[in-house]
Amino acid sequence: MKFKFFLGLLLFFNMSTVAVWACTSAIITGKLTKDGRPLMWKHRDSGAGWNHIAYFKGERFCYTGLVNSENPSDEIWTGMNEAGFAIMNTASYNLKDDEVEEMDKEGRFMKRALEVCKDMKDFEYFLDTLSRPMGVEANFGVIDAFGGAAYYETNNHTYVKMDVNDEELAPRGYLIYTNFSFHGRKDEGKGYIRYDTAEELFGQFEKEDFTAAHLFAGCSRSFRHSLLGIDLREEAFSPNRASGFCVEQDFIPRYESIASVVIQGVKPGMDPELVTLWAVLGYPPVSIALPVWVKMGEEIPALLAASAQTGKAPLCEVAVQLRDFVFSVKRGNGLKYMNWSLLYNAQGSGIMQVLQPAEEAVFALFAPYQTEWERQGLKVEEIRQLYGQATEIIKTAYKQNLGILLQE
Repeated sequence: MKFKFFLGLLLFFNMSTVAVWACTSAIITGKLTKDGRPLMWKHRDSGAGWNHIAYFKGERFCYTGLVNSENPSDEIWTGMNEAGFAIMNTASYNLKDDEVEEMDKEGRFMKRALEVCKDMKDFEYFLDTLSRPMGVEANFGVIDAFGGAAYYETNNHTYVKMDVNDEELAPRGYLIYTNFSFHGRKDEGKGYIRYDTAEELFGQFEKEDFTAAHLFAGCSRSFRHSLLGIDLREEAFSPNRASGFCVEQDFIPRYESIASVVIQGVKPGMDPELVTLWAVLGYPPVSIALPVWVKMGEEIPALLAASAQTGKAPLCEVAVQLRDFVFSVKRGNGLKYMNWSLLYNAQGSGIMQVLQPAEEAVFALFAPYQTEWERQGLKVEEIRQLYGQATEIIKTAYKQNLGILLQE
């Protein structure tokens, strides 16, 4: 089934009115990946309407990351720099222990860290020397080019390091974080159900392999619910057995999900220019991943970069519009209900189903070059050509399957 509709006629919901700051994340050490390179995954839930990928020349290092399209210059919400240092965060709701009101500085915090930090040692010095109160309540995930991998549970005055390389602390080689901190107040915070769901999904990945592709397809687009013990993709639990609509509550992908990012780090001794950021912009179930590298500078794929006309990334705009198509009921509590049949159905014509082959094709396009790049370094002209091919794969998928013309 093709979805033929005029995107301009869709009813839009102003995301700025949704005061939700939540994320699901993980750091996976190289011990669990076939190529030995660590992975850092952030599935972003936010009240921001749109986000895109941007490049910056910092005080000490150049860096590339995810920014809010409404405020693209002051904050970073996941990113990497030319030294191979990468950072992300999840909001925590059980760490704050004071009455400080000026908060929510996590985006500025991470932007500054990318400018000045080369490794974990730099980051810890950065944490130790920042003026207090820091204006943050978050779990900051960090990897570097020297094998460092850790979360830092951080509030206005203190932090606790959770080293993912510590076999006692992370015996399975990874740590998962949602919206609570392990050293925070017990049973406060948010995201416990999403945390348990991610734990279940990661248990399956351990038997296969951890890759950016698996994290997007298997987590960012998973509709497993650990508390209810269901998976909407399974026929027994499919809402398509009834009206096709279902309540969307505590799944990893949510109405507020506006991006999913995987940063693939490097093994010690590898050139840090190889650190790769894979980005899925907009509502992840209806979007497609593309990679970026700091070395490419401002040459970010046009589908991920801010359009000169709108200030928004074309892929993000379309994915947000498609999300609003899936969450089509606007009155009353309508936005709590999604039309699952539009995402996934027995005919194989759901939006997730028809776009997944295109994402697989994008990953397959870049995969053969990885060994060569690890040996000889990134080749800018080669990546330019691959960007063009990947863009055509994505544009064709949206046009042929959904009747949508993506404008760069």
